[in-house]
Amino acid sequence: MDQIKIYLDGERDYSAISGPTGPLVYPAGHVYVHALLYKLTDAGRNLALSQQLYAFLYSASLILSCAIYRKAGGVPNWILLLLPLSKRLHSIYVLRLFNDVWAVIFAQLSILALGGGLSDLAVLFLSVAISVKMSVLLYLPAFLVVLVKQRGLITTIRLCLTIFSIQGLLAYPFLLEHPLTYIDNAFNFGRVFLYQWTVNWRFLSEKRFLDPNFAKALLVGHVSVLVAFGLFRWCRTSGGVLAVLNRAIKHPSRPGSPVPVRADDVITLALTSNLIGILFSRSLHYQFYSWYAYQVPLLAWRTRYPTILKLIIVGAIEYAWNVYPSTTRSSAVLCVTHVILLGGIWFGHAEGITSRTDKARD
Repeated sequence: MDQIKIYLDGERDYSAISGPTGPLVYPAGHVYVHALLYKLTDAGRNLALSQQLYAFLYSASLILSCAIYRKAGGVPNWILLLLPLSKRLHSIYVLRLFNDVWAVIFAQLSILALGGGLSDLAVLFLSVAISVKMSVLLYLPAFLVVLVKQRGLITTIRLCLTIFSIQGLLAYPFLLEHPLTYIDNAFNFGRVFLYQWTVNWRFLSEKRFLDPNFAKALLVGHVSVLVAFGLFRWCRTSGGVLAVLNRAIKHPSRPGSPVPVRADDVITLALTSNLIGILFSRSLHYQFYSWYAYQVPLLAWRTRYPTILKLIIVGAIEYAWNVYPSTTRSSAVLCVTHVILLGGIWFGHAEGITSRTDKARD
């Protein structure tokens, strides 16, 4: 609220907007959301109303998650009963009032729109979500694959330009006066989080955790796993990645996939892309759990593991996020469980449980 007051007083230089929590480090959408909250909650002094608004967001996010599960399919209905049970999510939404949850809402809307074939609307929601918190960029690789398969190369390029255009439009007041400080602060990919707050990689020493070479290794791992999924898992029902690229290049105005891209394919790819990014994130703070907490059960059911192991995965991840402060054990449990989950998806239903390849194999 202190940062927003400076903004409302007319300041447009990101480097000059700061408060008790430090400098402003989120894109313009974050500023507009909290400027609205500033006015609605009397600069944050009406805490009860603030919590009621976030309780509404919590309910809305849960409803959108149920809609995603319904559109994806392949998950028993009783699994939905697990979604509202997370103690950590209650804290993130209603007690801590983190900005992450606003980005989550728009990301969920984007996934639903893309799964319904509404790619223009999906890109709009995705860009708005990125403007609140750039962590939503973790979905982008899967979105690009889906768009090429679903809409073709020309439309994909147009939609990518739309994402950049929306970012520019939202940030226009800041870019007009102080473009470099805005880009440097709002999209700082070199930002180093404090070791004391991390939930993952706690089993490493602080020196190793902060080592720039470790960050580079994680980046290489992130890109390598994304490329591996792109080459060997995300285009199998379309004849393989080379067939998709060949079709997209020869006929750029046509879909790159010869078969329809199903909602389950879209959702599975998007959620897997997000999980890959989370696995290779150097630091995960407690509020980051909201990025994928509702997605874990669905992803567990994209593996071929027995039901008991799927439930253990869901429980282990929830356990790790509820240990405060994080410990060597809880952090190791989180990283190992992420690897087991991602490995299960690789050898399971990586393109969605309703894909032709999976049906034939089952």
